[in-house]
Amino acid sequence: MSKDYLVRPLSPMRKVIGARMSEAKRAIPHFRLKAEIEVDELLAQRNELHQSRAGSTLSLNDLFIKACAQALMDVPEVNVQWADDELHQFASADISIVTAVEGGLTTPIVRKAESKSIWQISSEVKELTARAARNELRMQEILGGSFSISNLGMYGVDEFDAIINPPQCAILAIGAASSRCVASRDRTPRVATVMRVTLSADHRAIDGILAARFLTAFKSRIEAPDQIGAIPTEHECNA
Repeated sequence: MSKDYLVRPLSPMRKVIGARMSEAKRAIPHFRLKAEIEVDELLAQRNELHQSRAGSTLSLNDLFIKACAQALMDVPEVNVQWADDELHQFASADISIVTAVEGGLTTPIVRKAESKSIWQISSEVKELTARAARNELRMQEILGGSFSISNLGMYGVDEFDAIINPPQCAILAIGAASSRCVASRDRTPRVATVMRVTLSADHRAIDGILAARFLTAFKSRIEAPDQIGAIPTEHECNA
């Protein structure tokens, strides 16, 4: 050990992460769009959902996954993978969730997220995260995916840029929600809970207008959360 630093050999996971992210930055022409989204209505919706099912909890990330899946159905041209001389546009929103594990990151996938209830997504994410921590995920649970979400809001990060996970063509970086003064439509000041999101997109596959349409669709789902379809059916409540 040097007097000035500790030598830490790279783990196999860290070598793979380093190689993939370096290649992604070299090969993919990233561009980024940012948006501020008010989440007060979403927070109220989550409280209602908690009251509807005693003993169960939902994270904001569960709601973000569902809203993102629906936005991908609204703008399916963003739900793509790059395949050299063609694009693969997916019929379902197979969303990779960037997840921290010992020594690095992994990306378990919530498949067909647009067709699942909030409670199904929540249960699946909890189960995938638990098995990721134990290094028990199967290859088919982390390979593929049509879009990624990386949420650092729970760590107090206001905003950040995320690197696209190839062959996917976009990733949404979500920052922390915090109270701030904003202007109402009549220009009077009010306090709202606002989060910042950044969409990184592959300019080979997605142009600025498409990316903007996706962000607008995602924002509209979050700010009018009844559109998320989060209220469980009686069957789901009794499941």
